Amino acid sequence: MFRHVVLVTWTPDATEAQKRALADELGKLPGMIGVIRGYRFGPDAGINPASCDFALVADFDDADGYLVYRDHPAHRKVVEDCLRPITASRASAQYQI
Repeated sequence: MFRHVVLVTWTPDATEAQKRALADELGKLPGMIGVIRGYRFGPDAGINPASCDFALVADFDDADGYLVYRDHPAHRKVVEDCLRPITASRASAQYQI
C-alpha cells in the first residue's frame, strides 16, 4: 500500500462556504478515480496550538496508483478550483505502508 498525506493552512479570508465546497468536491473523488483505496479528510480538531487547518490521507495499492490520482483531471480540477484559492500553505508526504 502507498499513502499520500496533505496538510493545509487556510488563507485568512477563506470562507466556510469555500471550505464546505472543497470538502464536497473531495468527497466525490473516490467515486471518480478507481485507484483510491482509502480516502479520509477533515478539519483540524483544534486540540494542539499551531496545527494546520485541514488534513487529507489517501491510500493506494502502489505509487503508480497515486500518480494516476495525482494527475487525474477530476483531482486537478478540485485542486485548482477549490483548494488553491484558499490555501496559505500546504505540505505533503508520500510513503509505503
